Amino acid sequence: MNHRFYTVDVFTTKRFEGNPLAVVTDGDGISNDEMQAIAREMNLSETVFVQKPTDERALARLRIFTTQQELKLAGHPVVGTWFLLAELGVVPAQEGGVHVMQQTGAGILPVEIRFKDGRPQRVTMTQLEAKFSKVKPNKKALAAALGLSPKDFHGELQTEYVSTGIFNLMVPLKNRAALDKIAMNMTALRTLLGKNGTMAYCFALGENGHAQCRGMLPWGVYEDPATGSSAGSLGAYLIKYGRLSTGHTLQILQGAEMGRPSHIEVEVTQSGKKLIPRVSGAAVKVFEGTIRV
Repeated sequence: MNHRFYTVDVFTTKRFEGNPLAVVTDGDGISNDEMQAIAREMNLSETVFVQKPTDERALARLRIFTTQQELKLAGHPVVGTWFLLAELGVVPAQEGGVHVMQQTGAGILPVEIRFKDGRPQRVTMTQLEAKFSKVKPNKKALAAALGLSPKDFHGELQTEYVSTGIFNLMVPLKNRAALDKIAMNMTALRTLLGKNGTMAYCFALGENGHAQCRGMLPWGVYEDPATGSSAGSLGAYLIKYGRLSTGHTLQILQGAEMGRPSHIEVEVTQSGKKLIPRVSGAAVKVFEGTIRV
């Protein structure tokens, strides 16, 4: 059976920048093992399979696979898939914003697609409430795993695991020069993270709500050009520690060191102690074709 697939570059408006994503738009009838095999074949950080929802509240169900496992939720797969579905007419074009619900492994979550002149311009995903883990990594071991010195870490902010769907390790560095120095030991970082998190999200703060980030993955693709889930976690982290105010937009540049600059926007709403990020970005279609399963 043939299945339609596309690739899109996410968190960019330019082809061959941002984070590439594969999307199989008619994913029904493909087994879990086949989906995992296709994701390995694509060899991208994630591949999405769009299926009919099993919950009537949702317009579509998204199954998200890395080259090794299925994820409950991830940022650039959601943004890229819904941008593509809007381009293909699955989401009817309407000037301004269109709100839909999606079914993910993390539950039923809202998505907003902004249109202009009948074409999608920006997708915003609402993530789960941020959770902060009490597990603390060994900073000397972390520095060694990243090819850094403990002196490269930020003097006030601490490393911390944060989740808005999946846990990732927030790693604050003192400046962009430290960010540029990263030379990851994949085996050492994988051992350090263990089951506590998926990636080390290293960042250096700039001025006026800007941050430059690198997403270090201790498996497969080594480094992620754009990570929506970690971007949302970083926004919540910065609110918690007073480095970002609610109502202000966090502007993230990621992937520049890889030659794939990605631009991610994060806003965080706060209700009591609850911190809920909204992550936004654009995408552009690159390839399309069919897969025979």
